[in-house]
Amino acid sequence: MVFKRYQERILIRVLFLFVTLSLASYLLVTGQYAYLAFLLGVVIYQLVDFYNFHRKAQQEVEQFVESIHYRDFSRYFDVKEAPLELQSLRQGFNEINSTFKLISREKETQYQYLQKILELVNTGILSYEHKSGEIGWMNESFKNLLGVPYLKTIASLERRDPVLYQEILNLRPGESKIISLTKDKDRSVFKTLVTATAFQTDSRVYKLVAFQDVNEALDETEAKAWQKLLSVMTHEIMNSVAPISSLAETMLHRLQESSRILEGQPGALEDLELGIGTIRRRSEGLLKFAETYRNLNKITTLNMKRVYARDLFENLHHLMQPTLDQKRIELDILLLDPDLSLDADTNLIEQVLINLVVNAIEAVKDREEPLITLSANAGSNGRAVIKVADNGAGMSPEVIENIFIPFFSTKKNGSGIGLSLCKQILLLHKGNIQVQSVEGTGSAFSLHF
Repeated sequence: MVFKRYQERILIRVLFLFVTLSLASYLLVTGQYAYLAFLLGVVIYQLVDFYNFHRKAQQEVEQFVESIHYRDFSRYFDVKEAPLELQSLRQGFNEINSTFKLISREKETQYQYLQKILELVNTGILSYEHKSGEIGWMNESFKNLLGVPYLKTIASLERRDPVLYQEILNLRPGESKIISLTKDKDRSVFKTLVTATAFQTDSRVYKLVAFQDVNEALDETEAKAWQKLLSVMTHEIMNSVAPISSLAETMLHRLQESSRILEGQPGALEDLELGIGTIRRRSEGLLKFAETYRNLNKITTLNMKRVYARDLFENLHHLMQPTLDQKRIELDILLLDPDLSLDADTNLIEQVLINLVVNAIEAVKDREEPLITLSANAGSNGRAVIKVADNGAGMSPEVIENIFIPFFSTKKNGSGIGLSLCKQILLLHKGNIQVQSVEGTGSAFSLHF
C-alpha cells in the first residue's frame, strides 16, 4: 500500500511530463514559438523536479540498504519531516525495519532457547566447520566432560588428546563408537559414546559430534554380567563337587570299618586312605573356592547412614596402625574439611578402604620411604571423594584396563575378587571407583559417591 502510493506519484509526474511534451510538439508544428518558449521552461522544471525526486528517493534507498547491511534495524526514518513525495517511502522503510526487527528478535529468542536446552543436557556437543576445522559451538557439558575450557579449531584438540582427535576425524556421519578418554584435571579414565552427524548451511558443511558418558552404565552392565556368570559358575561347581566330597567321606568311613579285611595286604589300606583323603581335601578346597567367589553376589542391600569421613579414617588408622608400624610404612591423612560427610554403608566402605590400604601396603613394600596417603574432599558436584594413594611401583595401562575384572590379579596368591568387590560396593552406593597410576611413581584409587 505504501509503495503503491509512491508509484502513483511517479506515474503522475510521468503523465504531466508526457502532456507537456505533447503540447510542446503541437506548438512546434503549428509555429506558435512564443508559447513554445514558455512551455519549454515548464518542461525543464518538470525534468529537474523529476531528477531531484529520483535522487532523493535513491538517497533514501541507500540509507535503508546501509541499515540492512549493518543489521541496524533500530534505525527510524522520520516520516513527518520528509518531503511529501517521500513520506510514503519512509513509512514503507519503517515497516520493513519493524518486520526485520521482529524476525531478528524471534530468531534470537529461539537461539537462546536452544542454547539453554543444549547447556542443560548431560551430553557433550561439539560442532566444527569440516573444511577449515573452525569450532562453531561447544556446550558446557563437553567442556566439563573433557576438561577443555576453549578450542579455536578442531586441530587444537590434537595437542591435548591426539587419540581422540584422530577418532573424531575418522568417525563418519551416522556412526557411533565407544572411546576411552582421560580428563586433564585428575587423569581419570572413563568411557564415552561418540556419535557424529553432518549438516550444511550457507554452502558450508559442519560436523556435529556428541559425547555421552556411558562409564556408569557400562560398569553396571558389566557388574550384572559378572554376577550372572559367577552365579552360574558357583552353582555348577558346588553341585558337582558336593556329591564328590560326600562320597569320598562315606568311602573313607566304610574303608576304615573294613580295615580288618585288608590287614593281610601291607600298604593297601594306607594307599587307599591317602587317595581318598586327597579327593576329600581337594573337593573341600573347591567348595571353599566357590564359596569365596559367591561373596561377589551376596551384597544386594545397604545399611545407609550419614557418616563423617574423619570417623572412617580414624577407624581405619586404628585397625591398620600395627601392620603399618611393623612394616615401617608412613600413613599420611589429609582432611581439609573435618565436617565432610557422606551417606554410606559404614561396614562396606570400611571393607573397601581396608582392601585398598592392604593393596597399597603390598605396592610400597620395596620402597625406601614407603608412603600411603588417605585424603577426602568435596568433588566438583559437591559430593565426597575419598582417595587412597601410594608411592609404589605403579601399574601399566594393560593392568589398569583389567584391574576391576573378577579373577584378575597381579599377585601370586591373589584371588582377583578384592577390587571387583570394591567396585560392586561403590556401584551399590550409586558411585564409582577410579584409578590413576604411573609406572615407577605410584597409584591412586578414588571413591566417588
